[in-house]
Amino acid sequence: MKKLERKLGQAASYEEWKTLALEHDRCSGREHWKKIDKTSLYDYASIRSRLERLRYFRDNGDNIGLLFTLNEGIHGNMGGMGKPVLYARAKFGTKQLIQDYVDEITSALDHLARLDGDCPSFLERLDFFRRASKCFGKSALMLSGGAVLGNFHVGVVKELLGQNLLPDVISGSSAGSLLAAVLGTRTEEELSHFLETKNLLKDLLHEETQLVNQQNSASPRINHQVLKEKIAKLIPDLTFQEAFEKTGRHINISISPSDVHQTSRLLNAIASPNVYIRKAVLASCAIPGIYPPVMLEAKNVHGHPQPYLATRRWIDGSLSDDLPAKRLARLYGVNHFIVSQTNPLVLWAVHDAKSSSSMLGAVRQLGARSVKEWSKVGSSLTRRYFKNSPRVRRMANLVYSVINQEYTGDINIIPRYRFFDPRSLLTEVNEKELLEFIREGEHATWPKIEMIRISTKISRKLTEILEVYEAEELNRLGKSHHALGAEMPRNHLSA
Repeated sequence: MKKLERKLGQAASYEEWKTLALEHDRCSGREHWKKIDKTSLYDYASIRSRLERLRYFRDNGDNIGLLFTLNEGIHGNMGGMGKPVLYARAKFGTKQLIQDYVDEITSALDHLARLDGDCPSFLERLDFFRRASKCFGKSALMLSGGAVLGNFHVGVVKELLGQNLLPDVISGSSAGSLLAAVLGTRTEEELSHFLETKNLLKDLLHEETQLVNQQNSASPRINHQVLKEKIAKLIPDLTFQEAFEKTGRHINISISPSDVHQTSRLLNAIASPNVYIRKAVLASCAIPGIYPPVMLEAKNVHGHPQPYLATRRWIDGSLSDDLPAKRLARLYGVNHFIVSQTNPLVLWAVHDAKSSSSMLGAVRQLGARSVKEWSKVGSSLTRRYFKNSPRVRRMANLVYSVINQEYTGDINIIPRYRFFDPRSLLTEVNEKELLEFIREGEHATWPKIEMIRISTKISRKLTEILEVYEAEELNRLGKSHHALGAEMPRNHLSA
């Protein structure tokens, strides 16, 4: 078993990792565990019953019964089947019953979507698909801050895109905002080209860095000018609205206020459509004390840039809203979060608590709550005794904000190595280091792929169906309006 685990850690591709993971499950007995319904971890009896009912109605052509049964509830945690602990037992996948149930749901949705008749009618089906999509929700990818560790996100995104599992809703803060902006401003074809290894090396490595690294082993620090050049190189000069129209992706960038009396913001095509993405990323990457605060810019009605909230300046987004889950839920109906976490301020303490029910996990949660309570007391005392010291209050607010955030989601992709030299976090990486970060992101993503695939399969199918159905609805409305317009002159004459 140890030999297999060592091979898993050294796998060169997802397919190789998957083959080894399945072999590990066979040798450990987990393959047998996956085939047995029974376990205390979820309501297997309820899921088995619903699976058999769905199969019965579909096999017997009872479309009304099938629609009624689907209407009874489509959600990702039916009977507790969405619990991450169910994916922690085996190296690959989970209970076969869960896989079969999700497959049957998607097949039933597909079956109803392809019906030609009027039982149920097109409008009844469209109404059902809209309600089901709203109830089931959708997934979002959240890319944390991380300075140079943000290169880890590249490997994560590369694997998700390769498996066709990249969500349309993406957020990024600090270093994560740079990749979120790359994703939001490139088409599928452009992204595939960007993620090829030779192109990654050309785009992500600074030219001066490559020259310095050829001469000596020291890596230059990323100063403000280098950061602006990197952003300009990677991100087209687009607004959030223009980027959405180009790619259809909802990208969101977190920024924090530099002033005590302001609150953080989440920039996107809904809340700030005309803001330039380059400026948003520069602001989100502005680490206090290292890079200056940034004033945002937006495109005006004449197509020219002008200051946006001219009296305000913005700094590192990860300090106040590293993972903006609540805001994404409100804006897009997201209720399932995939997190790529590299924030060096908390990485050493972050753990995937939701995938474990151990005593150690409970102790960690208790410790985290205690720290948060003490931070509230400290923040209150600072506001009371340092009223006339804005700098102290600003620092206290930042510390309080960092401590009281949530740094994990439903599925968490975290580097295996948690401790990094803080002196190297703001230096340019060389080719070898960049490739190591990307490989680490790929390796950390592989064990999560099947969980992501299963837990997002229904929402992806609903989105696919709705795209077709809503286009058909527009087509029908167009035809009816055309027909109405053609009849009006005749009706007018007859009157």
